[in-house]
Amino acid sequence: MIDPTNKMVIHPKSKLVMIGDSITDCDRARPIGEGSFDALGTGYVSLVDGLIQSTCPAMRIRIINMGVSGNMVRDLKARWQGDVLDLKPDWLSIMIGINDVWRHFDTWLQTEWQVPLDEYERTLEGLISTTLPMLKGLVLMTPYFIEPNRADAMRVMMDRYGDVVRLLAQKYQVLLVDTQAAFDDVLKGLNSMALAEDRVHPNLIGHFVLARAFLQTIGYTW
Repeated sequence: MIDPTNKMVIHPKSKLVMIGDSITDCDRARPIGEGSFDALGTGYVSLVDGLIQSTCPAMRIRIINMGVSGNMVRDLKARWQGDVLDLKPDWLSIMIGINDVWRHFDTWLQTEWQVPLDEYERTLEGLISTTLPMLKGLVLMTPYFIEPNRADAMRVMMDRYGDVVRLLAQKYQVLLVDTQAAFDDVLKGLNSMALAEDRVHPNLIGHFVLARAFLQTIGYTW
């Protein structure tokens, strides 16, 4: 029998906070996304928790969902103290950037609602550098766009923002979940409409793609 704990980098009795936008949120409980039933929402965070708790119950890993729909990196910075630092996590997972890119396309005239690439990098790095010394571990998750055509304008921009996350993960020597690569692999056999109607908000299949990529990164044995 395979022991799913044998390679997991998250140690027993850890508190893992997972923060992000609507992809993380998925109708999680307020004010703190933690507890029974749908408190963790209905997305990848809940799937990660379900697999860990069902196969590694003795590890007593505590997972908290602090995603907020519509958030950009500016919003994360504004709520960082209460939604991250005050929770005193051992491990932290961050996935942000989809809305930072999307606002360039769905609100193209409202430039003040858009987050330029340099601001995105500067703000995200500031959060990483100030928080990392307080953590036992950090996982960065790239933003993604479920579109196989890499010449698509939004896909091109999303890849640039994803590159920022990849470079920051390398710079600070933290774990990286390349969600775009995970979706690209699945798109070899499935149309994007089979994963998300708007190519952003995934269905259950898409959330399993995210959960699987996250669990593989932390060393969970499937």
